Amino acid sequence: MTLAYWMILVAALVPYIGAAYAKFSGGGGKTYDNRAPRANVESLPPQRQRAYWAQLNGFEAFPPFAAGVIVAHLAGAPQSWIDALAITFVVLRVIYTLLYIHDKPTARSLVWGAAFACVVGLFVIAAAR
Repeated sequence: MTLAYWMILVAALVPYIGAAYAKFSGGGGKTYDNRAPRANVESLPPQRQRAYWAQLNGFEAFPPFAAGVIVAHLAGAPQSWIDALAITFVVLRVIYTLLYIHDKPTARSLVWGAAFACVVGLFVIAAAR
């Protein structure tokens, strides 16, 4: 299994950073209601709300990334490029999540764009093959 394929697994897990933060940070474990986990999102403190939103965005970003890695592999694109773009995407998504939680919207948007460019890059290297 290639490094890029492993990054698909890691990318699938990154949104759970936001989920864990939203549920358990700042004593949240005592106030989190597992019977209705989505019902109280609006009542969370702002930082925990942003963590939840980062989680949702992570789930939105995952499918195109996974598809890009798989398409690049199937097309026979250079493995070093696939791995580099996949690793960069995952690192950027972790940074994105942290920036979202800590309310840095401009930096967060720039990092989002860079991660999106990695996804586009995967399809471009596949097409160039």
